[in-house]
Amino acid sequence: MIRTWAPGAGGTAAGAVRRAVVLVLPGLWVLGVVAWELCSPTGGRLLQLLAAAPAIACAGTGRRQCVLLGGVCALLALVPFGAVEPAAGAGTRVMTCGAILAVIGAGYLTAGRRLRLVRELERTREVAVAAQRVVLRPLPRRVDGVLLAADHLSASEGAMVGGDLYEVVGTRHGVRAVIGDVRGHGLEAIGTVAAMLGSFREVAHDEPELGEVLRRLERAHQRHLRERALVERPAAGDGGPVSAFAEEFVTLLLLEVARDGSVTALNCGHPWPYRVACRAVDPVAPAEPMPPLGLFPLPRELPAVRCGRLRPGEGLFLHTDGAADARDATGEFFPLAQELRSSVEAAAAPCGPSPSGVVGEVREALLRHADGRLTDDVALVMLSNDRVRVPARRARATPPGARLPR
Repeated sequence: MIRTWAPGAGGTAAGAVRRAVVLVLPGLWVLGVVAWELCSPTGGRLLQLLAAAPAIACAGTGRRQCVLLGGVCALLALVPFGAVEPAAGAGTRVMTCGAILAVIGAGYLTAGRRLRLVRELERTREVAVAAQRVVLRPLPRRVDGVLLAADHLSASEGAMVGGDLYEVVGTRHGVRAVIGDVRGHGLEAIGTVAAMLGSFREVAHDEPELGEVLRRLERAHQRHLRERALVERPAAGDGGPVSAFAEEFVTLLLLEVARDGSVTALNCGHPWPYRVACRAVDPVAPAEPMPPLGLFPLPRELPAVRCGRLRPGEGLFLHTDGAADARDATGEFFPLAQELRSSVEAAAAPCGPSPSGVVGEVREALLRHADGRLTDDVALVMLSNDRVRVPARRARATPPGARLPR
């Protein structure tokens, strides 16, 4: 529709341009038809094209503009222009006027219904956005001395949440983060994403060991698949999720940043993060990851993997495989490491690169590379240690026998 022609019509400038176009176009149509009739008289037959003007106005503007322009066209249809042929007199002009009035009535009703549908669509979008923000809520800028930035790109048009998940919470055990990728993408994976995030937000505060957090997430995943199997495939019966959803899995990376900056992790088939320092980007791969969650049971022992220590200003860049697997029109993969280094240099600061700057630069580079066409969901998260060590002050020696101030 003409009403949605100008992108970003919600803005003031874009809205003014849109209104000007949808008002000028029907007027130009009317002037063109009248000028043609004056230059080459057809006995009023050409004036029948005036019926298209109110239809154009109704498609791009409100109902009042449609009625106003239609009334002008109906009056013009009654005016004899040039030499009138004997066979085309007042009867032809009256029929043309009647046709225009019929178009006005149909356009008035259609425009009213369209406006109601547009308002309903806007309310539905508001509800959908609010619901998706609850599932994948925006991260705060800072959690317990750790700067945060995150972004998410869904492969499904119009969706804010897909098959990727992330969350960062501050607990008494340290800052804990999770990033994962559910099998599949788009709206079909939102149920699993909601189940995993809901479980993590609870168990991250309760379990002192990172391995127990992963076990609780495994149980939440199995419970979700079992409930899903009962709803979607009740005939699966006793087979449960093992038979009905045997290929449903989740890749997960659990991180814990202690107060001294030491980082421990557990990886279930997810890409390892990048360590980001001042103008330096190095991949972190301390150990071979375990299989994705849901394919095989977790081993009996789950020792957390030590990933070194983040000094003040250093950070970790987390991502899902959708970022590294994005391709351009020629089929070339997105050079994530190279673009990350360029983004770190562009977002460099005296106290370390800005997480929001790095994530924003990588996101824009990814969209340029893929030309805005993504085949998989993408999640980007960066954590930066912003804690500053304050040296303890030496206590002044107190003379013997001196009284301490109260």
